[in-house]
Amino acid sequence: MHDSPTLTTSNAQAAAPNAWTCPFCPLLCDDITLAPGADQRLAAPHTDCPRLAGSLARFGPNDANRKPTIDGQITDPEAALSRAASILSGAHRPLFGGLATDVAGARALYELAAQCGAILDHLHGDTLADSNRALQDRGSFFTTLSEVRSRADLIVVFACEPSRRYPRFFERIAGVGRDVSVVFVGCDIDPAANMRAESILPNADPFDTLALWSALVEGGRSIPAAELVALTERVGLAKYTAFVYEPATLPTQHAALAIEALQRIVKAINRTARAGTLALTGDDGAASVNQAITWLSGFPLRTRVAYGLPLDHDAHRYRTETLLQRDEIDALVWVSSFAPEPLPASLDDDVPAIILAHPATTVPARRGPTVFIPVATPGIDCGGHLFRVDTSVVAPLAAARDYALPTLAAIAARLAQARRPS
Repeated sequence: MHDSPTLTTSNAQAAAPNAWTCPFCPLLCDDITLAPGADQRLAAPHTDCPRLAGSLARFGPNDANRKPTIDGQITDPEAALSRAASILSGAHRPLFGGLATDVAGARALYELAAQCGAILDHLHGDTLADSNRALQDRGSFFTTLSEVRSRADLIVVFACEPSRRYPRFFERIAGVGRDVSVVFVGCDIDPAANMRAESILPNADPFDTLALWSALVEGGRSIPAAELVALTERVGLAKYTAFVYEPATLPTQHAALAIEALQRIVKAINRTARAGTLALTGDDGAASVNQAITWLSGFPLRTRVAYGLPLDHDAHRYRTETLLQRDEIDALVWVSSFAPEPLPASLDDDVPAIILAHPATTVPARRGPTVFIPVATPGIDCGGHLFRVDTSVVAPLAAARDYALPTLAAIAARLAQARRPS
C-alpha cells in the first residue's frame, strides 16, 4: 500500500479533463470536477449535490492503511482470504447480501456464489423485487433521461419528491428552449423543480388515486376527481408525457401493485398518445447487479445459484430479512463498496460473516467468526461500470485517486480459486 496516496487522472478524464462520473447515485452525473483538499480528501466544489458531498466525506487519507481483520484482530490479506475461504467451504447455505458493487463485482460474485450454492440479494432487494414483479406481470413502458430532456413537454411526478434522494434530477431532465410543465400527483411540489409546476391531490391515498385514474383511462368511466380528468386531457394533448415515480417511496405493502397500476395507466394512454415511465431506483449498484445476475442466470436477484443444481428464484422466500429471521443461512457474505453499510440488525451473532466493504466500515464485535476485508470503491479507487437509472446506458467509471485497495472482483476471484478442488 502507498504511504502517500495521490489523486490520479483516468483515461476518461484524459479525453475530457474536467469530467468525472459520480458512482453514488444512479443518475451517474458525468460533468463533475474533483479537486483534492489540503488533507488529501476528495471534493467537488463546483457541483451542488449534497448526496455527492456526503459520499465523498466518507473517504479519507487513512483508507489506504485500513487492514483486514479476523474476529476484530488486524491481520494480513492472505490470512483474511484463507479464513474467508474456509468459512465458505464449510457453509451449506450462504447468503450473499448487500451486493453494493458494480458490474465486474457482480460477475465475479456470481461465480463464487455458484460454487457455494449461495442465495443472492441486494441491500435494496425489496424495491428491486417490487419492480421486477411488476415488470414480469405487466411489462413496462420505459423512457430515458435523454428522451425526457429532449421530448417531454409534460412530466407527471407520482407520489414522490425526486430531489430528496436524487438532488440533480430536475437539472438532468431540463430541456433547453422548450416549454415543459410538471404536475405532481399525490404529493407536494418538489422545491427543486425548475419548471412550471403544480400539485394535485397532494394528500390522497396513492391506491385510491390510481384506482380512480385507471377507471378513467381504461374504462372511460366518470370519476369524482376533476383534477385527474383535467390532467388526463392534458396528457392526451401533450406531445410526450413522462411519468416519474420512485418505487422506494410507494407504500411498503403492495408497492408492486401500485407500480402495476401506474404501468396500466400509461399503457392505456399509449393507445392514443405517447407516454413512458421513469422509475427512480437502482441505488448502490442495484440496477447493475440485478442486470448482471439476470444475464448470467436468467433470473433476477433473490435467486439461489449452484453449479450442477437447478436455479431457484423466489422473491419472498429469499428476502434477506426473511432468511435471517428464520435462521435459514449458515454464513453471510456482506458486500458494501460504496458506503460503510452496517450488517443487518437481524443477523444472528453466531452466524459466520465475511464483510467485503468500504474501508471506513465499522466492524462490530461478534461471537461468530467475522472476517473483514476493505475493498476499492468503483469510481473512487478503481474503474468500473454501472447502469444508469433508466438502464439504457452503462457508464464507465474512472478512479479518482491512487489508493492500493483490492477490487471486489479480485477478492471474489481469489476466493473462488481457493475453493476450487486442486
